[in-house]
Amino acid sequence: MAKSMGAMMKQAQKLQAKLAKVQKELGAKEVEATSGGGMVTVRANGHQEILSVKINPEVVDPEDVDMLEDLVLAAIQQAREKSAEMAEAEMQKATAGLIPPGMNMPGFM
Repeated sequence: MAKSMGAMMKQAQKLQAKLAKVQKELGAKEVEATSGGGMVTVRANGHQEILSVKINPEVVDPEDVDMLEDLVLAAIQQAREKSAEMAEAEMQKATAGLIPPGMNMPGFM
């Protein structure tokens, strides 16, 4: 029993190190999202942090600020969703075969 417990602990430590490495790598990975047919572009990293917002000057209309706000919000939401999907996929790759399917790892996904 002690032998299997030791093996389990080693596997848990290995998994923890692998997940920490993936978390670090996600900070360097980026996704891009657009709205309004490319009029607004948002970049985010794998930690769902917004890195930049680019707005095409053609979409800037002082008479229709609401539309611009909606486009910016839509692009940000899409960038965060893409970032979360990328992070989840990277975590699943990292834990393949180590965590039973459907088991949630709080704080890691």
